[in-house]
Amino acid sequence: MITDPTPDEQSKHARSFGLPVATALVMGNIIGGGIFLLPASVAPYGTISLLAFGVLTAGAIALALVFGRLAARHPRTGGPYVYAREAFGDFAGFLAAWSYWITTWVSNAALAVAAVGYLDVLVPVHGSTAATLTAALALQWLPALANLAGTRYVGAVQFVSTVLKFVPLLLVAVGGLFFFDAGNLGPFQAGDSGALGAISASAAILLFSYLGVESAAVSAGEVRDPERNVGRATILGTLGAAVIYLLGTLSVFGLVAHDRLVGSTAPFSAAVNAMFGGSWGGVAVACMALVSMVGALNGWTLLSAQTPYAAARDGLFPRLFTHKRRGVPTYGVLVTVVLASLLTVYNYTAGTKGVFEILVLVTTFTATVPYLLSTAAQIYFLVSGQSQRVHRGRLVRDAVLAVTAFAFSMWLVAGAGYAAVYQGVLFLFAGVLVYAWMSARRQRAPKP
Repeated sequence: MITDPTPDEQSKHARSFGLPVATALVMGNIIGGGIFLLPASVAPYGTISLLAFGVLTAGAIALALVFGRLAARHPRTGGPYVYAREAFGDFAGFLAAWSYWITTWVSNAALAVAAVGYLDVLVPVHGSTAATLTAALALQWLPALANLAGTRYVGAVQFVSTVLKFVPLLLVAVGGLFFFDAGNLGPFQAGDSGALGAISASAAILLFSYLGVESAAVSAGEVRDPERNVGRATILGTLGAAVIYLLGTLSVFGLVAHDRLVGSTAPFSAAVNAMFGGSWGGVAVACMALVSMVGALNGWTLLSAQTPYAAARDGLFPRLFTHKRRGVPTYGVLVTVVLASLLTVYNYTAGTKGVFEILVLVTTFTATVPYLLSTAAQIYFLVSGQSQRVHRGRLVRDAVLAVTAFAFSMWLVAGAGYAAVYQGVLFLFAGVLVYAWMSARRQRAPKP
């Protein structure tokens, strides 16, 4: 029989997150390793891609505001799962939990695969497949061990990694503006796809960059004064990430000539070299990327255990996910890191090129399922009169925000592409069988 530890055992290693750590969790999860690749990825579309950044930022902030409102109403661990279940019942809650759980461990596998490329700059590992695979697995298991040590260590690792990675990122994002050369920007619109097509195409690449706005809401049970701090941390974390994204991309555009940037595999290295000269930028950026990715893996590992924990307490996931030790759902961490490790092994045996891109787009789709259900739940609460009593002006504002966030989530689904949506739907259908099994077990359980 699985039992939770005593309060004394919990309090030794478990600690509620304050506003700074909760904000760091949001920022650290949003800003993983993607920022180090994004400028070169969107450069082929021209500087019009900055408009796509602006649209995505507006949508992400609307989504963050909705999560803040929902967390104030339901300040419990689980985030989108809690909101969907309260509004639409067990099956909707299960779909939110299941799809979000898929998102977390597939993202971890993708981040680990990408992180090895930066590790190779510091310690050459690509000469051996065994060394490369070992490095990728180590990058997943080290954050998992930090999580198993307790939430106080998770918060410490997240705060330190966020601070360390933002110091050099701000150096490029802000310092780079002093070296900005408008002649490097290149064409406003490159290619023949038209303005709308260029914005949509670049947005499809940038979609993955804003996943994680829900981080504080998912861990609301571990946040002090969640009615206030979850919403504030979500907004502050999203705004902070948006500023870094926009300024960093703009600075790189102005530091590196457009024709060089399109073919660059390390745009921030090229930007640092343009600022200060020399060739040490590659090593410096590799260190930044590794710190960023380890911080993101640390935060996503915690989130990968929180959602199934909340669902398991309601009988929608296997009961083993309810076991907590030192404030962390231990079996949730172990199961998800094992699944991510198996997926990583598959990547290296099947070939990572193409597989990594598909993994990123699949996570974009699976993350939008709980986003859609959460925004729909907020609309349901507002229309049905179950929202908190507020004056008409705020009610209209909340409704506009919820509709905007819903439309943004639908755009994320469209941007993921047919292949990712197809595979994501298969993942969701596999979850229906799990739901049927768990529902049958609950029906057969003796009534109290």
